[in-house]
Amino acid sequence: MADTWLTSLITETPQEGFELAITLSRRGVKYTQPDTTVLHQLRPDYANSADSLTAASQVIAINFQTVAAANNYWRKS
Repeated sequence: MADTWLTSLITETPQEGFELAITLSRRGVKYTQPDTTVLHQLRPDYANSADSLTAASQVIAINFQTVAAANNYWRKS
């Protein structure tokens, strides 16, 4: 995956920041397991696991913290 898709962490709103955090999280999975066949085979396991869903939410939250900090928490100077 050599495409350049992340040019900035700056977003206009917290909602856009949260959506970017989700994208970062999904891209992380895609980089970790680039074989889409394997990803689709594993999906039923983690989609029905409370622990896996909680872990996924935690990764999104960590990414959102990063985006929020980059955006100075959307406070105006």
